Amino acid sequence: MKTQMELAQALQYHRKAKGMGQKDMRLKIGMSQQQYQRAESGSDLRVSTLLRILEGLDLELQLVPRQKPGRSEAVSFDSDVKAESSWQDFLGDLED
Repeated sequence: MKTQMELAQALQYHRKAKGMGQKDMRLKIGMSQQQYQRAESGSDLRVSTLLRILEGLDLELQLVPRQKPGRSEAVSFDSDVKAESSWQDFLGDLED
């Protein structure tokens, strides 16, 4: 996703896919009607608000680098050595 509107549409899609109305969702995560409607309308969200909504949808946030030619690997923050190596490779690419 590259825009706030794409994020808003994705949140709405996942909520509806779970068979939930906006009221169900906002009650589940303890958010006001205005606050939740702003999230689905594409308004600027605080990270804490986004994480709360994602938790309510049983989703998680992942940071994925933009693809370079010949590279399609997502950055993982798992504690295993392979993930640490991928992260170091990604940071090394930023220095180039």
